[in-house]
Amino acid sequence: MTMLKDPSVKYRPFPQIQLPDRQWPSRTITRAPRWLSTDLRDGNQSLIDPMGAEKKNRFFDLLLKVGLKEIEVGFPAAGATEYDFIRALVDNGRIPEGVKVQVLTQARPDLIATSFESLAGVHSAIVHVYNAVSPLWRQVVFGMEQPQIKEIAASAARMLRDNAARFPQTDWHFEYSPETFSTAELDFSIECCEAVMQILQPTPEKPIILNLPATVEAATPNIYADQIEYFCRNLPNRESAVISLHTHNDRGTGVAAAELGLMAGADRVEGCLFGNGERTGNCCLVTVGLNMYTQGVDPKLDFSDIDEVIQTVEYCNQLAVPERHPYGGELVYTAFSGSHQDAIKKGFAAQETRNDQLWAVPYLPIDPADLGRSYEAVIRVNSQSGKGGFAWVIEQDQGLKLPKRMQAHFSRYVQDLADELGRELQASDIWDVFRKTYRLDAPQHFQLLDYNEMRSTDGSRVFAGKIGVDGKAHTVSGRGNGLISSVVATLAESFNVPIEIRDYSEHALGKGADSRAAAYVECVTADGRTVWGVGIDEDVATAGVRAVLSAANAAATAQG
Repeated sequence: MTMLKDPSVKYRPFPQIQLPDRQWPSRTITRAPRWLSTDLRDGNQSLIDPMGAEKKNRFFDLLLKVGLKEIEVGFPAAGATEYDFIRALVDNGRIPEGVKVQVLTQARPDLIATSFESLAGVHSAIVHVYNAVSPLWRQVVFGMEQPQIKEIAASAARMLRDNAARFPQTDWHFEYSPETFSTAELDFSIECCEAVMQILQPTPEKPIILNLPATVEAATPNIYADQIEYFCRNLPNRESAVISLHTHNDRGTGVAAAELGLMAGADRVEGCLFGNGERTGNCCLVTVGLNMYTQGVDPKLDFSDIDEVIQTVEYCNQLAVPERHPYGGELVYTAFSGSHQDAIKKGFAAQETRNDQLWAVPYLPIDPADLGRSYEAVIRVNSQSGKGGFAWVIEQDQGLKLPKRMQAHFSRYVQDLADELGRELQASDIWDVFRKTYRLDAPQHFQLLDYNEMRSTDGSRVFAGKIGVDGKAHTVSGRGNGLISSVVATLAESFNVPIEIRDYSEHALGKGADSRAAAYVECVTADGRTVWGVGIDEDVATAGVRAVLSAANAAATAQG
């Protein structure tokens, strides 16, 4: 083929749908649709290595656990693997009451007969037949005109009716797809569906499923919505049909097309978990379902353990769920940017003070806990992060709620480490540099060995104890208005380390009688430098003493 200077001349814009009074743009999704998973059929046929029986059974169990009530289990006429898997589901009683399995078949007598035989004995099932109806397929693939294509559909309907009569013990349901609907003439698609309905005689009590696939996504999703609304308006006996959507993702808008299609009047959505499927994939059921969830609509699907769902799907498909995939990706609840981290951290703090159950945290449209995710990974630290990021990590990992000015003080040490390592910092990296910066580990210049606090007759407090200096014990004492000021006086009088307390704060680490305490002290040295100290202990008073000694260690190191 010769490359064109301007390849765009090879393509034509998709025509608009004449629907000037379209209603779907003003509608919203207010209830869950019927869902069908086609992971075991459409998803499976797109895999480099299709699933065997073990993986298909494992995936089937996952779909039941998620809450799917309609599951397309395969293409039984495709081969022994498909047929035997479906027979095993039936023969082993693996299909729960209330769940309908579905099989797909082309509109050929032998394939339709095999499809019914694969389900013999099942309590309820859907047989899905299709034939392509669009001009490109008619002209290029089949070399047929519209009447011939319509007769294929009608003939398939007769075969569905006659084969179902062979197995009267089963509650049969039928689905017909005018395949390539998205690129076909709308009125002709309606003609084919009407021909099928005239033969199968659906009723409002037992409707036919008419599936309208975007076999190839060829236009913006609003065009697909127009097609669905036009179809719903003009289909005779509409009340006897369930309108189903099967969108593909060629343009990257398969989810949007499904959502707009529901607004346009559809009743059912077909797709795969995480959007697996031929070419760029099918509609992602996880995304559509959780999009509804974030709008206050119960999708009737259970993704409360999203990581288990991902692990099973990745094992069965041998395809990774991308890290940025909506809702399920490993990084979708994670912020590295400092401004994002600051907003999220403030959002969580505000959430704790709210008196209602509404979720409102910046950058997090859904609560990760609703999907079984913890909050530890919401904020992660690298060279792009700010002080809010590491402060969140320290709080989640160690329970320490650093004062704002201390966050600013510590941030330069974290930034230096991130620049030095050139990678994301783990919680252990941050904790290591924190302990080093604030001298929480031995050996220390000043180290608390033992102490007592006494109240004198004039109301002042006396600190009396032993402080190790470079490993040598010193018995010391000092007087102040309180315990902390008496420790400061001791340092000045006994070791010539004068520091002035600028700010002091403390909090419990955890809850209950066994919880520890953390204390933070901001001090100014004699030459005007600011130093920080941190103390952690089972006793809150001792934590404060340790914090002052931590600041003194910083002052003494600077002096040295």
